[in-house]
Amino acid sequence: MSDWAYTVSVRSLCEFTAKQGSLDRRFTPSATALEGQAVQLAVIARRSEGYETELPLEGRFGALRVRGRADGYEADVKRLEEIKTIRGPVALIPENRRALHWAQLQTYGALIAADRGLAELELALVYVDADTQHETVLRETATAAALQAAFEARCRAFEAWAAQEAAHRAARDAALTGLPFPLGELRPGQRLLAEAVYRAATHGRCLLAQAPTGIGKTLGTLYPLLRAMPRQGLDKIAYLTCKGTGRFMAQDALRTLRDATPGRQLRVLTLVAKAQACEHPDKACHGDACPLALDFYDRLPAARAEAVQTGWLDAPAQRRIALRHGICPYYLGQELLRWADVVVGDVHHAFDPHGQLYGLAQSQGWKLALLVDEAHNLVDRARDMYSAALSLARVREALAAAPKALQPALRRLAGELAGLGRDQVEDYQPLPQLPEPLAEALQRVNTALGEHVQNHPLEVGALLDFYFEVLALQRLLDRLDSHSLCDLQRSAGRVALPDAPLNLSLLEPDENGDPVDTGAVRDVLLSVRNIVPGHFLKERFEGLGSVTLFSATLGPPDYPRDLLGLPQDCAWIDVPAPFPPEHLSVRVAPLSTRYEHRERSLDALVDLLAAQYEQHPGNYLAFFSSFDYLDKAAARLALRHPGLPQWSQSRSMGEAARRAFLERFVADGRGIGFAVLGGAFAEGVDLPGTRLIGAFIATLGLPPVSPLQDQIRERLDAMFGADHGYADLVPGMQKVVQAAGRVLRSVDDRGWVWLLDQRYRRPEVRALLPAWWRLQPG
Repeated sequence: MSDWAYTVSVRSLCEFTAKQGSLDRRFTPSATALEGQAVQLAVIARRSEGYETELPLEGRFGALRVRGRADGYEADVKRLEEIKTIRGPVALIPENRRALHWAQLQTYGALIAADRGLAELELALVYVDADTQHETVLRETATAAALQAAFEARCRAFEAWAAQEAAHRAARDAALTGLPFPLGELRPGQRLLAEAVYRAATHGRCLLAQAPTGIGKTLGTLYPLLRAMPRQGLDKIAYLTCKGTGRFMAQDALRTLRDATPGRQLRVLTLVAKAQACEHPDKACHGDACPLALDFYDRLPAARAEAVQTGWLDAPAQRRIALRHGICPYYLGQELLRWADVVVGDVHHAFDPHGQLYGLAQSQGWKLALLVDEAHNLVDRARDMYSAALSLARVREALAAAPKALQPALRRLAGELAGLGRDQVEDYQPLPQLPEPLAEALQRVNTALGEHVQNHPLEVGALLDFYFEVLALQRLLDRLDSHSLCDLQRSAGRVALPDAPLNLSLLEPDENGDPVDTGAVRDVLLSVRNIVPGHFLKERFEGLGSVTLFSATLGPPDYPRDLLGLPQDCAWIDVPAPFPPEHLSVRVAPLSTRYEHRERSLDALVDLLAAQYEQHPGNYLAFFSSFDYLDKAAARLALRHPGLPQWSQSRSMGEAARRAFLERFVADGRGIGFAVLGGAFAEGVDLPGTRLIGAFIATLGLPPVSPLQDQIRERLDAMFGADHGYADLVPGMQKVVQAAGRVLRSVDDRGWVWLLDQRYRRPEVRALLPAWWRLQPG
């Protein structure tokens, strides 16, 4: 009798034992999840009346429990089917992927034969083209004895690893059960946060946690989830951030917690972007092109074994282990996702359409708990994930790089875009739906590029990147609804006309209205802009075990609930600030920073900055709505108060320049740093003590007036009501509070915040400011 047990899905068992040879990640056009579901339903409709679908199957081998769901079974002819949705010829499916499909089907065959007492059955691997619905069926007849022998061989190949994993899980859970808080006692606000996170994990709910700077949010969220891990049977915890700086803090906290765990049982994996991890970016991810893809799956077992014994798997560790075994660091990290206890990475791993973390959690049945740091940024990040754009200039670049066979389709697309841009009256034009000629031209380019990529699988570069852009745009257009805007925007830039017969209607007119052949037309941008990402994310939140979104600026709670599609029972906690109100002097200046008033109020604004500096010398940050406004204010301050030290954020600041900007904020230093609200220095910057004693905020953070902004406001007002401020006031005030949060970083800090606009006195604005702030007149 074994003293351990391990449950594994059919898919996981086969992926572990059946993958051999080289990595083959060349791009092949694939179907979306929705298309896959539609294909499944279409195939089922063509089968006989007694066709069984989604059969739950289970079998045991020693201490192993293997389970999964078979796609379909026709009992009258004893045929078991595995249905795969594809695009293009079956011959282009990589051999190692097809071998995996057969391994899955054969494993399901062994399970159903044992369950129903079958002596033999027919196995059918059904490939269905998503575009044509054509079925290609590969068949074989197998005896129950042969299938059982293959099943047992796979189980034996996995058994030792399963025993190791079961032992690790038991040791991990035992260590976490009594995990002490590494810093002794939790702080008061930190305890409230930790208790709320623990309750959310216990009940499998979503939690919105607004928690101020200074209470220790990173440890206050990770610690309770680790304690909940054994009690709630959590398989994994993922700590996801919207910006890269948050990942470093998570790693520091996890190292502290891991060191406090007996035996350091915790496996911590940092997911690294492919662009950062790839050793050969000029080569395709294929054994014939990249030396680190060659024999990848044959070398993987040794690398995987070393990695799980190492336990602390940050980017340097993954690279070191991968190169020692001659395999790709990026794809090693992707494989290790299955065996890690805690994962640190970017939010796209869970929320992007192609996010592997969410996809694996669903396919493997993991009980996964998510922590999302800096969650006030998730609305914008998710909008970007479900938005796409294509410019005429980009089509022109692709046309220049394209082989002759692709050029007609690209020329037609360029012509349709140029024609639409030429005909529209205003520079910005919303499109309720895509005009039919443009839709057809876009579809032709997608089809032509898809065939080209299939026929040139090892090709990398600009043309493949362009195909990804066009494909993303097409998929979003196919799902266009009230959650997104489609529009065409004409810019001042010009694009050379394609080398084709001249279409006079595309040319700019002269003063007499006659077309002038300048060889160029104005550039246009076709966009699908997501406004309400909750349409896409709702299913994800519902499918995860527990999700905690936390930030210092999440409120009002209806804003993330509505825009992110959070469940109706999503909990909310607003953790009190640890700072005594008298530690922060918040003043409202009787100024107007509206665009039309800026020039007139500029002298008074810089005089206020100088007066505050003179009364309380030290380091300050001054935030403005744009670089143009920042530059004017900095120049005026230098003119009127030339002795006051100042330095400014610049456009396109590199890492070294950003570091130099922050290094000016030394303890007991003096001067004013000028920055843009919502930029690199408005959040995620820690300048404790006397490194920063105050902030001036010369804006409400409202987006600039534009036809696009009008469309966004109209759409959100129609969906949620005009009094919510979802399009402008709420996100603007989140930026303001984030910037002001740079001033007090610990309970001992003291400082000043100047709100440089009289609109801060309005009730609807004050309602969005922290309750503990005591506003005083300037």
